[in-house]
Amino acid sequence: MLEQLRHTITRIPKGRVATYGDVASAAGFPGAARQVAWALHNAKGGIPWHRVLGAGGNIRLPGDAGLEQRMRLEAEGVAFRGKRVDMTRHAFDFKAKPRGKRAVSPGGRNNGAGYGGM
Repeated sequence: MLEQLRHTITRIPKGRVATYGDVASAAGFPGAARQVAWALHNAKGGIPWHRVLGAGGNIRLPGDAGLEQRMRLEAEGVAFRGKRVDMTRHAFDFKAKPRGKRAVSPGGRNNGAGYGGM
């Protein structure tokens, strides 16, 4: 469970954030927000821990750790409204399909999407 939660956290891109509850739901464990915190607490390096927030975009870490989290998020371009992240602008949608390249078959040809054929 903890590994799946950590993997889900790694999907959050720079400039985006998610709540503990959103991460738990996206990983298939709705209602397991506390376990997300535990997964982060026990994680080794390489996890973008600073992109995970409390409900409503609140930084839940006290003292210097909370200040570091805010500074890391601001460095990624995340905007705040007072003490909360502007979730309307920066919340990551785990359900959204990635944008960008079209699907290509292993042979290097287009999979037929948008192709009229002969």
